[in-house]
Amino acid sequence: MAPRLRPRLLVLLALDAGLTALAVWGAFVLRLNLPLPEHFLAQLPWLLLVAEAITLPWLLVSGWYRGLTRASGSRTLYDLLPRSLVAVLLVLLGVTLAGGPLPPRSFWPLLWLLLSGLLVGSRIVLRDLGRQATLPALAVRPATVIYGAGAAGQRLARELLREGRVRLVAVLDDDPRLWGRSMEGVVIAAPSRLSSLIQRHGVLQALLALPSLSRTRRLAIAAALRRQGLQVLTVPSLAELAAGRQQLTELRPLSLEELLGREPGQPLPGLLAEAVADRCVLVTGAGGSIGSELCREVLRAGARRLVLVERSEAALYAIQQRLIDGGDGDRALAVLLDACDGRALTDLCRRQGVEVLVHAAAYKHVPLVETNPCSGLANNIRCTQAALAAARTAGLRRFVLVSSDKAVRPTNVMGVSKRICEQLVQCQAAEEGGLVCAIVRFGNVLGSSGSVVPRFRSQIEAGGPVTVTHPEVTRYFMTVAEAVQLVLQAAGLARGGEVFVLDMGEPVRIVDLARQMILLSGCTLRDADHPDGEVAIRFTGLRSGEKLREELLISPDDEPTRHPRIRRAREGGLAAERLLPAVARLLAHLEHGEERQALALLPTLVPDYRPVSPGATVHALPQRPRATLNPRATA
Repeated sequence: MAPRLRPRLLVLLALDAGLTALAVWGAFVLRLNLPLPEHFLAQLPWLLLVAEAITLPWLLVSGWYRGLTRASGSRTLYDLLPRSLVAVLLVLLGVTLAGGPLPPRSFWPLLWLLLSGLLVGSRIVLRDLGRQATLPALAVRPATVIYGAGAAGQRLARELLREGRVRLVAVLDDDPRLWGRSMEGVVIAAPSRLSSLIQRHGVLQALLALPSLSRTRRLAIAAALRRQGLQVLTVPSLAELAAGRQQLTELRPLSLEELLGREPGQPLPGLLAEAVADRCVLVTGAGGSIGSELCREVLRAGARRLVLVERSEAALYAIQQRLIDGGDGDRALAVLLDACDGRALTDLCRRQGVEVLVHAAAYKHVPLVETNPCSGLANNIRCTQAALAAARTAGLRRFVLVSSDKAVRPTNVMGVSKRICEQLVQCQAAEEGGLVCAIVRFGNVLGSSGSVVPRFRSQIEAGGPVTVTHPEVTRYFMTVAEAVQLVLQAAGLARGGEVFVLDMGEPVRIVDLARQMILLSGCTLRDADHPDGEVAIRFTGLRSGEKLREELLISPDDEPTRHPRIRRAREGGLAAERLLPAVARLLAHLEHGEERQALALLPTLVPDYRPVSPGATVHALPQRPRATLNPRATA
């Protein structure tokens, strides 16, 4: 169906009529290689009349004018070639049937080529003129360089030039064979020329088009670019592109995850299937940072049914809605329940046919538990006791405790409570029965509740200062998604009583993390060397119970597993005949509010516990097992 005769269409018809006449004349000139002789001038008006009368209506009814001029490109040529070929054949047929004089046979291929080239060329010129008219002023388009001249860089350059959002001045690449050449009309230069490009063109930002490069290398390049004062954006990773989660042109700042400077661990599908596939799984603390991600991952891993246990109504509602929005609401049951209620938890496990219980419910904020020790100890220990009793009584197959590196030689009440919980699980694992118990221990999770990341972000938004306890304090970090993946895979590895330690990579200095976050937010750091910066870092001193460096292993006796990022440790604890009576006495003191007596019992339950007063500097013991925990660190 032909489009209506709008003003735009009338203009294009008039243009194409002139181009058709030019193509006919040009075909004669090329065929004869000289201006038109007089004996051909008699043929020209007749041929032009037939060509215009056939070509324009044919192009109209074939849909040539339905295309958007501003989207013209190589596809426009491919769409036109068969149309113009049919048009030339129809003109030849019309001239032949009309009995008029016929040009030489070689005239017709020349006419096809000229007509195609002129029509497509006119659309590309119109496209570029239209884009140029709608572009922002040159002064408001940020001068930009692309780092990476591979396939991703080529596509990115093409899109940026088409959209006109930036002024692309150069493409940087490490390959000397490409230097001096051009890509989409933009010169490819050596990274060493960046300083001169900044001075000459006022470059403000750099776009990393290196999706296949290792995270460590990308981070190093980004740091070098930021040192030149540039804002650094990156294209999505190959995994994100392959999964269809993001498009190549969805530029973003380097994420906090990339500040880890290491590649995330990849899941082994067999372990996930062994842990939760086609099973009914219950997650306590389902509304927390770790618990909510556990719920999503359990369903993605193919669980038949998911039971969410959470005592915070707001947190439970939030995760329930996320699951419903993700299309998994029919497999999830949200239960508003305190995990300390062992009888209700046992009844729930029986009614729902739960097979695997992942216990993530706990008070975990070190300063809050330190100032509220009775509440922290009672909640964490009673929840674990109730979850273990429910798993044992209801005949579950697996029980997994989500623990913390704070449990290793603890210096705070939260760490002590987690170590006591670990020992309770170890005692249960030593009993005869079908319940397989395991403990998964890891460090800080980026962006989780209580993490320094949300606090740093809010401090930066407020203009600073960003508060760090000590210039040398370090922590292990991993992303929520990676931590949860490894927790579930450790559950698949469990045979009973193991402490699984997740490879957290190398520890990160908190002050370095603060600096990186300030720079990623687009602010400048204010310090002695840069007194005019926007956001400063202030050191406040170590808090009560806080170590300078955390640890992951109590003893050096660990061994590899099938997963390269998971180590298995056999760690001893108090025997059941000593542990259980001491825990009972501790809970009795807590129930009666006898804080002093309860705290006095903690060294009996955890002999490594060494409480620390505020401001004291506590170092971890020499980390002998570090080489076995992360073999790549010493390679």
